[in-house]
Amino acid sequence: MILLLLNDSCTRRVPATFNLGKGKTMKILLLCGSLLISAGLMTALGADGIEPTGQKPAGGYLFSSFRGNGEDGLHLAYSRDGLKWTSLGGDKSFLKPRNGGKLMRDPCICQGPDGTFHLAWTTGWNDKGIGIAHSKDLVNWSQQEFVPVMQQEAMAMNCWAPEIFYDDKTEKFIIFWATSIPGRFPETDATGDPSGGKTYNHRIYCVTTKDFKTYSDAKLFYDDGFNVIDATLVKDGERYVLIFKDETKQPVAKKNIRIAKADAAEGPYGHASQPISPDWVEGPSAIKIGDRWIIYFDEYTRGRYGAIASSDMERWENISQKISFPKGTRHGTAFAVPQTILQNLLSQKSQHGGTEGTE
Repeated sequence: MILLLLNDSCTRRVPATFNLGKGKTMKILLLCGSLLISAGLMTALGADGIEPTGQKPAGGYLFSSFRGNGEDGLHLAYSRDGLKWTSLGGDKSFLKPRNGGKLMRDPCICQGPDGTFHLAWTTGWNDKGIGIAHSKDLVNWSQQEFVPVMQQEAMAMNCWAPEIFYDDKTEKFIIFWATSIPGRFPETDATGDPSGGKTYNHRIYCVTTKDFKTYSDAKLFYDDGFNVIDATLVKDGERYVLIFKDETKQPVAKKNIRIAKADAAEGPYGHASQPISPDWVEGPSAIKIGDRWIIYFDEYTRGRYGAIASSDMERWENISQKISFPKGTRHGTAFAVPQTILQNLLSQKSQHGGTEGTE
């Protein structure tokens, strides 16, 4: 039962949306900003209760990342406000890479509706697959899997920066990444960086899965006629926003962040916006804190992290001077977690590096 408190002089009406878990939401109208929720409803929703969508969670925010070339694996940092980030576990690795090229670059973490965290990462510079692992607490991890998502493409050069997005409408996970296939898009073959006598010319591809045991065939996910990498996806109200890096190098370098929008998570996505970031950045990750979106990005040529913020996904403010990250932070993902998860991570000893094969 939900009770609204109002009086005869009440004129202020405030819409609000509450997360009910498992991808479900409840929309109500607050009169004079007052709301009572019955204890029975709170119990039915579980220990985590109800959290207003887009508001600061009871726990905080985490940021997954890598260091160097990704040799030592997964690093985690936390924040209470999304601006100041502090390393966890003494900035030691929580999970060391085992598969493919034995790197763990661009780690993306997505929490599923059952509370399980799913991790995807780049396993090497020239692999035709990606790394996948799972955890209930971000400390104890399942065995790592190498998923050969592009093995059917004989000419595929790589699989970079995989991301996981849970689509609550279809109840499927969408996993997407950047791959370069020489000759597939000849009109932009000369626009990328050279590699071993070839030139990178990426597009975004994807697979879907419900259980991380069986996967759909890989298909093209985004192509707007230019070289693109480092895509990430968020839901903003009823629309889906794909955020990515324009990887064009020639004849004039772009190397900036753009966005495209769609009515469904799997698209189709519209044309890319104009650049919304400085040039020579990569690895965007977006999260909504309060009433504004923050997009973080790796200013890799300048050795630091930057960020922009917007309340409408249209007008962006550069807030790079207001944020701080642990030294050496590279391309990762920002996400919210409950207090129990954060407190457990904070309690880990600095030398603790996580465990594998315990899930």
